[in-house]
Amino acid sequence: MRVDADSHIDETEATWEFMDDGDRYKPISIDPGVPTVPGDKRAHRRWVIDGHFGVRRWRDDKRTGTTQITRELIDVGARLRHLDELRIDVQVIYPTFMLYGISWPEGLTEPEAELALAHSYNRWLGSRTTESQGRLRWVAVTPASTIDKALEEIRWAKDHGACGVMPRGEVASQRSVSDPYFFPLYQEASDLDLPICLHQGSGSGPHLFTQLVTARIPEKFPSLRMGWIETGASWVPYMCADLQAKDKRLRPLNLKEDLFRSYRFYVTCESTDDIPYILQFGTEDSLMVGTDYSHADQASEIEALDIVEQRAEQGQFSKEVARKILDDNPRRFYGL
Repeated sequence: MRVDADSHIDETEATWEFMDDGDRYKPISIDPGVPTVPGDKRAHRRWVIDGHFGVRRWRDDKRTGTTQITRELIDVGARLRHLDELRIDVQVIYPTFMLYGISWPEGLTEPEAELALAHSYNRWLGSRTTESQGRLRWVAVTPASTIDKALEEIRWAKDHGACGVMPRGEVASQRSVSDPYFFPLYQEASDLDLPICLHQGSGSGPHLFTQLVTARIPEKFPSLRMGWIETGASWVPYMCADLQAKDKRLRPLNLKEDLFRSYRFYVTCESTDDIPYILQFGTEDSLMVGTDYSHADQASEIEALDIVEQRAEQGQFSKEVARKILDDNPRRFYGL
């Protein structure tokens, strides 16, 4: 099996159909019709929510290697046929707009908005992926500002094809991941056999690695899996060295040997990462790879899985390692 560990969809008007028409937080799409960024051929569209703006990106088919009907899940069958062409058996889907959402001004009831948006997004994606017969799996967006509602969301999502949990919201960005506030979320995800997915776009960078290790969070939740998605893996050597320095010069951390395997940490690498070097840090059973399907930034590579295989064939690392990156590790992480 070949698993695309990080792909995306672009939200559409249909994403918000699970909200009432009169809901103040129901997004409305507008197109300014003129370039808003110098050099852009077109303006970025906007999602308008309660009078506030968020980006609704436009895409170039050639640059992304996708089409509107596949990246917006307008035609699920077309997306599956594209996966066949890419030799991808299962694709795990993350959001686009819901990675970032809106920068809410002070005083706005942001938790209510986050909940309304997440609720509709999860139900839309759960319904759209049903016909894929398990080939399109997805990561639930959880409104971390309302933790009790977040638990309800992930329970529903687990029953409707979700294979991971992505915390987001203002609270998620303001609190440490080691804050006991998040413990109910970690426990529920663990009980449901769902990993916590820390996606770069939602503000979840490698710095969280140190917070989790120094607070020994994986020891408090011994079956919980956590993954860093779309961060690349080049940070691994630096962060491991930083921990060793803290352990030696500041205070004993009692670091686990084979840290990534012991703590059930996973990382999506990029096809250009120095994988042989990163493997020296005990990541053989932790690395995954994704295409960033539908996006067009520095992390996007529609042929990423093929490139990993080709690098193994060139002798940069073993074919067994390539199989783990493409199959064993993402299947274990996402519980596929």
